[in-house]
Amino acid sequence: VLLVKLADRLHNMRTLVHIKDGNKRRRIARETLDIYAPLAERVGMQAMKDELEDLTFSELQPEARNSIVRRLDALRETDREVTPTIVDELCGTLRESGINAEVSGREKRPYSIWRKMEHRDAPFEQIADVMAFRVLVDSVEECYRALGVVHRAYPTVPGRFKDYISTPKPNGYCSLHTAVIGPGKRRVEVQIRTTEMHDLAEYGVAAHWTYKQTGSPAARQEGRRFRWLRGLLEILEHAAGPEEFLEQTKLEMYRDQVFCFTPKGDLIALPHRATPVDFAYSVHSEVGDHCVGAKINGRLAPLRTALRNGDQVEILRSSGQTPDPNWEHFVVTGKARTRVRRFIRQQEVSEYASLGEAILTKTFQNHKENFSVNALTPATTKYQLRNSEELYSWIGRGKIDPVEVLEIVAPGAARRRKGRRGKFVPFRRNRNRAQNHEGAVAIKGLIPGMAVHLAGCCNPLPGDRIVGLITEGKGVTIHTIDCEVLVSFGGTPERWLDVAWDSNVDEGGMHVGRISTVLNNAPGSLNALTEVVAHAEGNISNLKITHRSLDFFEIVVDVEVQDVQHLTHIIAALRADPAIYKVERSGA
Repeated sequence: VLLVKLADRLHNMRTLVHIKDGNKRRRIARETLDIYAPLAERVGMQAMKDELEDLTFSELQPEARNSIVRRLDALRETDREVTPTIVDELCGTLRESGINAEVSGREKRPYSIWRKMEHRDAPFEQIADVMAFRVLVDSVEECYRALGVVHRAYPTVPGRFKDYISTPKPNGYCSLHTAVIGPGKRRVEVQIRTTEMHDLAEYGVAAHWTYKQTGSPAARQEGRRFRWLRGLLEILEHAAGPEEFLEQTKLEMYRDQVFCFTPKGDLIALPHRATPVDFAYSVHSEVGDHCVGAKINGRLAPLRTALRNGDQVEILRSSGQTPDPNWEHFVVTGKARTRVRRFIRQQEVSEYASLGEAILTKTFQNHKENFSVNALTPATTKYQLRNSEELYSWIGRGKIDPVEVLEIVAPGAARRRKGRRGKFVPFRRNRNRAQNHEGAVAIKGLIPGMAVHLAGCCNPLPGDRIVGLITEGKGVTIHTIDCEVLVSFGGTPERWLDVAWDSNVDEGGMHVGRISTVLNNAPGSLNALTEVVAHAEGNISNLKITHRSLDFFEIVVDVEVQDVQHLTHIIAALRADPAIYKVERSGA
């Protein structure tokens, strides 16, 4: 499919002149230059990439291209004997060394020359290496022998040698590149490769599949050479839509590379600033999903560490591990980001569905109606949903009122209990009933951004009396029962939900509680506060001075604690310290 799309785009560019709308032509050309040409390069189709770039250059920068073409014509007329001379000299020198080689010379394409001019900020006359010579030999060993012959025959240009045979490009490109001073002191580029490497360089995966059928040595390098292509297909498979696919593919194509190794010595090419998580997903999706840690060069390192060239990376795994939503903030490869986002979407759907099922079950129980999945068919039909799981998810997101579902399944049930809609009660009644958790939905493992999350205005802690507010598209927000924000929702009882802390809430987890304190404006007062919190095994995560006077200053402190009892203990300890004039729990 990818090859067909590239071929279709090449045909579109060849016939672009027939489109009369200039804006449309430029839009197609820009899209081709940004996406399709780099994509052709990444699957190794150099010939197609060169033609796509030249066609877009002709559309987007016609004057620049025509100027370069005119100068190339003039240069060709002036140096018409240079290319045949160098070809003959190289052929003769290689033949004398016992190397049977095919040598050819060519001008670089106008777009390639223009990019060099832009990159070096130099005019055409200062771009010396506009000529490139290609030496094709029979084996890898002869590539290196031919390199030695070329370096003995001509002076080399320092810093221009690149070995893409021992370290291929991510798209599998293999070749030796060097630059030498040729006849007339003209600098030229020389590329040395085998015939098979040349076919793979020019025609990419198309040539690769041809060689694969013959069982050639290059075909056996498939795993390393086309890992990126398989990663691209995986991004396509798991992306939420075409926009995300385009975003992640562009991320992959426009990054400098770092080269790292697995413990077995396999080479992994990654974008600049890639992390061990990116490395893990490049090895295999399952390795990334179950990654719990990493060793870089034999030492444990944080998963957000930026990898460097030559690092050996060992991924530590656990079958019980799942992708961490926080990984999305530091991974750089499209594959890793797509997999993490896919997990977040699946987790979110599961959270909303579980919440919606709990809400609907409690609604039926509070109205003394029997609940069963089979009875929900009329509701799924009315809302044009695929199944009960989708219905649960919509209820959890706040898009469907569970009482409406009850009315569809059991007409008249809600009216029979008018004024006692068990799921929803006004603010004052909730305050009176908060101690009684019968009929309430239990909550646990609260993950910000998922179906249920804690309100930042009151920072509820395990042990607090709490209430839930349903917000469309956000699920349920948990508030303390005395949160001032709840007053503004007293007129919308349909958004209220009875909730209670799960009895199995994670005892080792830490939650943020907020306190407001007034300290004596004297040396050591702030130190006294921090020492009390530390001694009580709390952790200060944020601190803000809100007011300062001659004798006192007020600060708001966010403290990580296990539950409300833990916070109460810290507050009591602070009140006992003489340096602290006043302390109380605070909301926002």
